[in-house]
Amino acid sequence: MSAPVLIGYFDSEERVLEATRAVREAGHDLRDVYTPYAVHGLDAAMGLKPSRLTWVTFVAGALGCTLAMSLQLYTSVVSWPLNVGGKPFNSFPAFIPVTFELTVLFAALGTVAAFLARAKLFPGNKRQALPRVTDDRFAIVIAPGQKPNALESAEALLRDHGAVATDLREVAS
Repeated sequence: MSAPVLIGYFDSEERVLEATRAVREAGHDLRDVYTPYAVHGLDAAMGLKPSRLTWVTFVAGALGCTLAMSLQLYTSVVSWPLNVGGKPFNSFPAFIPVTFELTVLFAALGTVAAFLARAKLFPGNKRQALPRVTDDRFAIVIAPGQKPNALESAEALLRDHGAVATDLREVAS
């Protein structure tokens, strides 16, 4: 099933912020805002909740830390204890570099995997790219309501707030 979406293109971050606030206040279904770089205040303007990706990073890092310490303790104390210069078998200061590296590795890979899975960015994805949003344009995607004049009022709202162009597309929902 496909649904129409209205895309408004802007040439400055100030205009896209104003338009995003206006779209939400007008009650239109704001699907997404695309920008070539991070725009301060856009999350609040879109009404987004704080990301849970930080928790994924923390859990993945804790898993990496636990696995590193467990493996080193097992190999040094249980599986193959070696007396090296009279040091104790469970010498924690010697475990710190490997533990740190695996914590960072697991946190980074877990975060990237969770982001790609959540954003549905996988090989073979047939998403359509919007022109110039990775260069110098900003885009707001709105799903107009079912009211008779919803499309016209949404387009007029975008134009009033400085949209340089608008586009109506059909997207799979």
